[in-house]
Amino acid sequence: MTTLNLLRKGQKALIHDFDIEDIPLKLLEMGCLPGNTVELLQVAPFGDPLYLCVNGSHLAIRVETAKQISIEIYGDE
Repeated sequence: MTTLNLLRKGQKALIHDFDIEDIPLKLLEMGCLPGNTVELLQVAPFGDPLYLCVNGSHLAIRVETAKQISIEIYGDE
């Protein structure tokens, strides 16, 4: 088990758990929920934010928020 901020570009993972108080409502509405697949597409030049694909939706997420989301990595691309 690791956190979303440690995902490498191209890796896919399954969102495992997070504290709902630490995650913005907009991310939940866009599908950032336990059991959904997430892939790291790109990292901004200075390392923040992270550009992700969550169940087909593309979104940017701050590293501080990504540290609050635990994931299970299931493969490298």
